[in-house]
Amino acid sequence: MKVTKAELVISAVSQKQYPAVSMPEIALAGRSNVGKSSFINKIINRKALARTSSKPGKTQTLNFYNINDVLHFVDVPGYGYAKVSKKERESWGKMMEEYFSTREQLKATALIVDIRHEPTNDDVAMYEFLKHFDIPVIIIATKLDKIKKSQVSKHVKRVKETLEIKPEDQVIPFSAETAQGKEEAWKAIQSFL
Repeated sequence: MKVTKAELVISAVSQKQYPAVSMPEIALAGRSNVGKSSFINKIINRKALARTSSKPGKTQTLNFYNINDVLHFVDVPGYGYAKVSKKERESWGKMMEEYFSTREQLKATALIVDIRHEPTNDDVAMYEFLKHFDIPVIIIATKLDKIKKSQVSKHVKRVKETLEIKPEDQVIPFSAETAQGKEEAWKAIQSFL
């Protein structure tokens, strides 16, 4: 998809604030500092629409991005080791559960994992959570440029096995540096629109 328009519509914390439009939505979930913002920026050809940070846990709201007036990307707070209080993490959990369990516009979730490492328990829990709500998942394995080409299929296999992915879900190796995997990612996303 050629992106000619990409803008942040709203940062929401509850259902009352979600955009009142019927545009399909693709959620983006992943650990803090796994490269979600870099993925968003690369896939829409923008340098800094989604703010990247060296400090994990920057995204603390549901950020709705309008892409070409045809879909919303919804960036959800990263999970894992963000330095936030337990209370704050619980409120994120409630906010995310409300979104994933009630939003009819949600068509699929891109679950972002780091291809270099085995998916964490949090990644597994997130995948199971999405499957519990019958939400299709596209697994985007970022940081592809950081491993040798000869290692890619071994790493993809490990991601699939660790997450115990269902046959209908796919793993797309992706690099925000080289844009490798970008077309495949768009193809997967568009199949849900």
